[in-house]
Amino acid sequence: MNRRDALVRVIDALHAEIAALKANDAGALERATADKLRHLEAVAEAGTGPAGPELRELADEAHRLNETCRIYVNLMAANVRRRLQVLTGQAGYGLSAGGGAGAAAAYRPGPHAFA
Repeated sequence: MNRRDALVRVIDALHAEIAALKANDAGALERATADKLRHLEAVAEAGTGPAGPELRELADEAHRLNETCRIYVNLMAANVRRRLQVLTGQAGYGLSAGGGAGAAAAYRPGPHAFA
């Protein structure tokens, strides 16, 4: 398989990942991710010679789609974090509807990791 064909298949797999993320379909997401990784290996196996305009355009499209997937995953993680905070009674860390005291609690100094 040449690099162009492999990149087209990567793009198809990324579209499938986005559709699976939108549908919350874990099985489809696993299949699409496995396909994407397999096709990325095919791109690597095809070599690293100079990329012409078409290959560069395909690679840019794959990059944009991958960023879209990343954004979806980050939004899903934020939603899970928010739900867990609500379920554990820690919902005061976000902005309140009125923006009052809840807004002050939105900033917490110190080394905190957020999903």
